Amino acid sequence: MDVHTWLIYFLAATGLSLSPGPNGLLALTHGAMHGRRKTLYTIVGGATGFVIIVGLSMFGIGLYLVWLGIQVWRSPPIGMQAGAKGPPRTGMSLFRQGALSALTNPKGILFFAAFLPQFIDPARSLWIQFVVMAGTFAVIEIATELFIASMAHRISPWLGRVGRRFNQVCGGVFMAVGAALPLRG
Repeated sequence: MDVHTWLIYFLAATGLSLSPGPNGLLALTHGAMHGRRKTLYTIVGGATGFVIIVGLSMFGIGLYLVWLGIQVWRSPPIGMQAGAKGPPRTGMSLFRQGALSALTNPKGILFFAAFLPQFIDPARSLWIQFVVMAGTFAVIEIATELFIASMAHRISPWLGRVGRRFNQVCGGVFMAVGAALPLRG
């Protein structure tokens, strides 16, 4: 992969990582409930899930978006007070939840299934391209979610007030994009 192509991919991956989605919301929730250090398990689990999706997408597997929109729409708000702690969780359970969130994240699946092939050079090693692209995205995602988890305690009172509406807006966006995909010509 040449540097120019990688830089374009880097910018696209950064945009994806910064856009709202289930992994960011999970990092936010776990950051508020468990603190930044313990949320690293969730974040690494999510990055691992995305690395798996990159691998699947590079070999032609794609999934659907509306299902996540419905799930986000129906999910309860975070609704916690600043500094409130949830029940104790093991690092492995947080890791699994982060990985599952990434593996079922249609935003990532859609991005990698539809957009990633644009960056693949068939004349070069698919394995090396996978390592570069998956590694780049994992580093960007870890940095973004670590920032979100670190800031979670500051916005948890706001999320408690508007969390349900926030979920409905995010879910509505996912459903609209999912419904619009088949209509594209």
